[in-house]
Amino acid sequence: MAQQIGLDIPLAISSLRNAYAQGTLTPIHVVKTILTALEKRGDDGIWIYTTPGDSLMDRAMALADMSASQRSQLPLWGIPFSIKDCIDVAGQPTSAGCPGFTYTAEHTNPAVQKLLDAGAILIGKTNLDQFATGLVGVRTGYRVPHNAFSPDYVPGGSSSGAALSVAAGLVSFAMGTDTGGSGRVPAGYNNVVGLKPTKGLLSTRHMVAACRTLDCLSVFALTAMDAEQVFQVAQGFDQEDPYARLDQGGTGPLKTYAPGQSFRFGVPRSDQRAFFGNTAVQAQYAQAIKTLMGLGGTCVDIDYEPFLEANELLFHGPWVAERYASVGEFVEKEPNSVFPVVRDIVLKAKTLTAADAFAGLYSLERLKRLVHPIWDEIDCLVVPTTGTTYRLDDVAAAPLKRNSDMGYYTNFVNLLDLSAIAVPNEFQPNGIPTGITLIAPPHCEHYLVGLGDSFHRTKNTQLGATAFTLGET
Repeated sequence: MAQQIGLDIPLAISSLRNAYAQGTLTPIHVVKTILTALEKRGDDGIWIYTTPGDSLMDRAMALADMSASQRSQLPLWGIPFSIKDCIDVAGQPTSAGCPGFTYTAEHTNPAVQKLLDAGAILIGKTNLDQFATGLVGVRTGYRVPHNAFSPDYVPGGSSSGAALSVAAGLVSFAMGTDTGGSGRVPAGYNNVVGLKPTKGLLSTRHMVAACRTLDCLSVFALTAMDAEQVFQVAQGFDQEDPYARLDQGGTGPLKTYAPGQSFRFGVPRSDQRAFFGNTAVQAQYAQAIKTLMGLGGTCVDIDYEPFLEANELLFHGPWVAERYASVGEFVEKEPNSVFPVVRDIVLKAKTLTAADAFAGLYSLERLKRLVHPIWDEIDCLVVPTTGTTYRLDDVAAAPLKRNSDMGYYTNFVNLLDLSAIAVPNEFQPNGIPTGITLIAPPHCEHYLVGLGDSFHRTKNTQLGATAFTLGET
């Protein structure tokens, strides 16, 4: 897919900053170009709500009127972005992918407010798996989005629209959410970066919860460095968020990665890897391992079984009840408004007991104890972002099974309180991208970004579905 927006530079943050500094672009020009691109594309399944054009132009003109000293205080001055439509912005509708659920938000999520205060321009709110329930990206009450590289393939979810808005070159970054992989799977499916920070570093107040104890905001961007810049602006302790971490900066020195330094990375044993019949992704993962070794890494086989056990807890354990706690009352009252698969998952919670919940908590603590020593052996775990990619008809034929397949390498991360970044790997012969995900203990975002960026620059330099490359940022 060629670049759609009509600018001769990518929308990477560094590219826009350079153009702004040189005077070759202004926020007014960028917004006008985006508005033209949105009108040309029409309803492409990416957007649920877009900020009115007049409001966007007012925002761009206000930014353009600032003095140089004022601009220098705004790290995201003139940078366009989108947010997943389960995150609130005051005065705008929030639908969570369900038209009948829609309400007008009274408050803005604090992390999003930090981005706005830093000078970013909110283009609109993006499509998703309804109530953020799923990893396929097509369980929506709106137009079904498709993969950025083929209309026959799913875009991955639940943050499908967020990833697509970046992949299509319509925004510089997007805020999604990630409970069991929603900030990583659509990144892998659409050839962009997906940063899933440590839980509690970005405020989850004023949003529709999926699993409140597990939810975190995620960042989609064209480059790992862009994702980290957004994360740094958006993070900060929110006293009113009961799930905000008190240890915002971790408990020790920030772990860093420098190109060329040695590192140890874990991979699942060969008998624990799953590719669901996709030999192309299997071969590309093997090549990714070789690439990492070429970057100075030592490959260590680890026992993946504890991670697989944790996976089972998300959709087959008591955490399903959290989805009912969030939207169950609406689902019971308006069952016909809800996507059937989503409705069935949410209502399944009614079969769970308090004893089931405690049994799940006991299991999780046991698994955390099993996993903990692994981090003494490796600096990060490296897995395929997904073991395969699916067509729309594949998912329609077996929605729950395909969703489970797609979460094989993702579901455990928040349950085990880990940080992660998904970065592009190679393209399959059918033209659909693949990715790898780097996973580490909490507060390792900076390390993962550095290593992920090195891999991205070595392996696949295309930026999303645009005609630009990393070398042009």
